[in-house]
Amino acid sequence: MRDYRDGLEVFIQEMKKSTVYTEYLLQRDNLRKYPELKKQVDEYRYRVLMMQQQTQPDQIFDVTDQFLKESESFRENPVVYDFLAAELAFCRMMQNIHMRVVDEAAMDFE
Repeated sequence: MRDYRDGLEVFIQEMKKSTVYTEYLLQRDNLRKYPELKKQVDEYRYRVLMMQQQTQPDQIFDVTDQFLKESESFRENPVVYDFLAAELAFCRMMQNIHMRVVDEAAMDFE
């Protein structure tokens, strides 16, 4: 009988070949060529995380809108834009994988 870890290893190797993942790595490595810009991107990502965790639900749209306006010129930098787009695509892929595994495993969270 095959152990689930065998299939998981195959899946991981295939995931690493995906265009989403390879694009993420390409953009990550490109960003690393600019240490100061990478630091700014890391600060931006931290602010986004804190905003998501600490903002009251009834204020999230206003806070997000203000943050996006403040960071618009920063996000227009092609290196920043390309990295954030690749990271978002990778995160969405990982979310979809997680949701599919949970759905297929018939886990009951109700």
